[in-house]
Amino acid sequence: MIEKPNKAKLEKLRKMRAYAIIAKGDMPQKKDKDIFVVPSQSEPQKTYTVTHNGGWECSCPDHRETGLMCKHIQSVQMWQSFDEHEGDDVLTLKAEIDHPQCPECGTYEVAKNGKRKTKHGERQRYICKECGKRFVPEQIKYRKANVKLVALCLDLYYKGLSLRKIADTLEQFYQLDVHYTSVKNWIDTFMEKITKYVSKHKPDLDGTWNIDEQKIKSEGKWLYSWNILHKRTRFLIANEITEQRSTLETRMVMQKAKKQTDGQPDTVITDGMSAYPSAVNTEFDGAVHIGGVGIRDRINNNVLERYHGTYRERDKVMRGLQNGQTARQMNENMRIYYNYIRGHSALDGQTPAEMAGLDLTDGQNRWLSLLEKSMEMSE
Repeated sequence: MIEKPNKAKLEKLRKMRAYAIIAKGDMPQKKDKDIFVVPSQSEPQKTYTVTHNGGWECSCPDHRETGLMCKHIQSVQMWQSFDEHEGDDVLTLKAEIDHPQCPECGTYEVAKNGKRKTKHGERQRYICKECGKRFVPEQIKYRKANVKLVALCLDLYYKGLSLRKIADTLEQFYQLDVHYTSVKNWIDTFMEKITKYVSKHKPDLDGTWNIDEQKIKSEGKWLYSWNILHKRTRFLIANEITEQRSTLETRMVMQKAKKQTDGQPDTVITDGMSAYPSAVNTEFDGAVHIGGVGIRDRINNNVLERYHGTYRERDKVMRGLQNGQTARQMNENMRIYYNYIRGHSALDGQTPAEMAGLDLTDGQNRWLSLLEKSMEMSE
């Protein structure tokens, strides 16, 4: 005996079909303030009328017989959401994964066509209803994800969400069942690729450099997180993790900064730590050293204090780092986010990388752009 799908499954199926309508490109046509026309998916010449006047109504048989939110009504709701957030790629994320685009003719009119066995396991195969092309959708190194999904996870993570909250967001908003450990693996893997890509481009940063350190907790003990930032562009040149704050450690982070840029500082601003004068004179010969600055001084380190605040937004969610290596990796990843992704109000919405002449991203979605370029480089 065939089991009939329950109400919850039917509602989920309607929502998936609504995603498919949007992904296919059959956008609802607005005829009046509260009247929309949606093309039929089974009869190309036919349309259904959706009205919203205190409640949702559709002329399709499904809605007339059940009174439920049919796929046409839900596609209008999704389209309205897209219209309000124009350019937001992730609104059709679920549809793109469930209904991939045919690589031959570009249509989303595809159907599942069995499985294909590979050395990495079984993968879903599709057949195009338009041109008959059989294909397996391109994936990112055999992972159950596409580029937009990974970009979304990266963005949510570096804006402060925990791994579990990201997984919960994917399930609630996009009906995607992704374990939080998969999200962590994506972040680790693709941040490494992005780091290799951006490291091939060195900015030329002369002028004023700000240097400061902050305490972070790892394995129950405190470490020092050093940061060197170019004042005009806000570009975070280098960072490092040390256990001490001697002249040796101070010079080490300065040496790292010199390798990251083709420029040299004319002026170096620091606090009053005793190791700074000797280290600056040794590593930045000829640079003017302004030390002992405070937050209320005319010359100060406030640009770096602002970065420390951004770092704390991520750090407090993690509640401490596992070890020194984890801390170093986190610092490097945050440097990428701060320089190449996060627009700064003080820079009129531009990133420090753009201000420093390193315009490595295209379009509004900077994560997506960096991901695609870093993967092209690694192929």
